[in-house]
Amino acid sequence: MVIAVDAMGGDYAPREIVKGAIEALREVDIEIAFIGRQEEISSILKEEGDTKKLPIRICHASQVVDMGESPSEVIRQKKDSSIRVALELVKQKKAHGVFSAGNSGATLALAMFILGRLKGVKRPAFAGIIPTPKGYTVMIDVGGVVDCRAYHLVQFAVMGHVFAKYILEISNPRVGLLSIGEESSKGNELIKKTYEYLEKSPLNFVGNIEGKDILWHKADVIVCDGFVGNVALKVGEGVVETLFTLVKKEAKESIISKIGLILAKKWLKRVFNKLDYSEYGGAPLLGINGTVIIGHGRSKAKAVKNGIKMAASFVEKDINTLLQKGLKEHETFMPGKSWRRLGERLKEVIS
Repeated sequence: MVIAVDAMGGDYAPREIVKGAIEALREVDIEIAFIGRQEEISSILKEEGDTKKLPIRICHASQVVDMGESPSEVIRQKKDSSIRVALELVKQKKAHGVFSAGNSGATLALAMFILGRLKGVKRPAFAGIIPTPKGYTVMIDVGGVVDCRAYHLVQFAVMGHVFAKYILEISNPRVGLLSIGEESSKGNELIKKTYEYLEKSPLNFVGNIEGKDILWHKADVIVCDGFVGNVALKVGEGVVETLFTLVKKEAKESIISKIGLILAKKWLKRVFNKLDYSEYGGAPLLGINGTVIIGHGRSKAKAVKNGIKMAASFVEKDINTLLQKGLKEHETFMPGKSWRRLGERLKEVIS
């Protein structure tokens, strides 16, 4: 199995990307294809010691996609970018999956342009993995589709169900809909309409989930549009970082505080490890005709390692086949009549 790694994507690329990939090679039976500037990657590999025996190859790509670049400009102007070359390898069946910690918008656009969507998928979505005291919750979407219709949200629910069942190994995932109240009457028209369809579906739908309950594991899958999901995810990250900063600040206030911190160090470390995004590595892009994992822009070696391991797990379990099967099984419950679906498709093409 070959995983193509965008060595130039991310705030700490290429060094942390290369280091994380090497760590992944020591834990899973895969081959790594580094995509990026060959001289820089080769130099880091030499610094990392004896890597000649590891299953590594380098595919040179002369261009790098910056975090602030627009997807349309990247598609038009950067034909030899590291992420584009990585995705092309999957299309050519020279690699089985891609990991990138680079520009997520450009990666999504290029993935759709090069690999295309799975049959029946209207909009691919990012599935964020949120740690909670009782396990992991999947939030879908967390940034892929900011303007949604009920049809999209129902598809997200099905794809999230498949992901939670086969990757997180939850036998019958509970699916919730993110809203401003638990009652079915709460929310905007999109949420109310989506609620009606999910309630009639064979999914294990548990109703609306409020923002305060995201971290209390009241659902295994939480469905929302990409705008709301991304805001919720970033707020969660900010809370964890603020909490960590406050603990360190308070510990410096007095000797007693410092002693207390020392005594609680192991406990605090376990807590913060559970809240650390690097533990799961990245957000899979569900609905694309290929395996694509998007890491956090600030990913360091540990997050990169786990993101690559997730990509390998996706390929091994053939998640895309399971996604297509799940979408087919739930097709009857999808909202909208055929003529309305055709109208939505025409609007997508025109836009």
